Amino acid sequence: MSRTRIKICGITRVEDARCAAALGADAIGLVFYPPSSRFLDLDQAQAIARAVPPFVARVAVFVNEREETIRQVLAAVPVDCLQFHGEETEAECARYGRPYLKAVRVRPGVDLLECARSFPTAQGLLLDSWVEGYGGAGRNFDWGLVPGGLPVPVVLSGGLTEHNAAEAVRRLRPWAVDVSSGVEAVKGIKDARRMAAFIGSVRKADGIET
Repeated sequence: MSRTRIKICGITRVEDARCAAALGADAIGLVFYPPSSRFLDLDQAQAIARAVPPFVARVAVFVNEREETIRQVLAAVPVDCLQFHGEETEAECARYGRPYLKAVRVRPGVDLLECARSFPTAQGLLLDSWVEGYGGAGRNFDWGLVPGGLPVPVVLSGGLTEHNAAEAVRRLRPWAVDVSSGVEAVKGIKDARRMAAFIGSVRKADGIET
């Protein structure tokens, strides 16, 4: 059975990035969306990205950001993948020549098969909850809205916690899961115990002893 990859998003401190990696996270998310309480300036992002050990991916998260600003981030911060969480087109996502994920906010009427066809260069679709604004706000969505046979890897997000992650993995078998508020003590500050419990739940669903 394949292993579900795990991304801990909204990292704001070096110690949280190191802890997530030590616990077995495959990726961390760095948020470059100014309205977010987890927004990082370039100095913060540089320090966190450089503290991450080998083979843990650093994902830069943007929402309808200007090309100039994104290029400034890419020039200053070592990142491995981009995540676009707004209304970006396929061309806007692909023009940086970097691997990228396209986030889709899921609700009835959203055609995920068409979304996948619209982003043929994406490494995967990140499925999040539909809320006003951007980001899932710690809410999950109806997993029954996810069709089988999506032609791209799925990264499942939106309201995941240590209590529902195993069920999500068993039901949908996503390539990866993405969590932020579900492993926090307060906004932007990760809780080591909750990260460990979340990762343990995913591994249990994978049939992997930790």
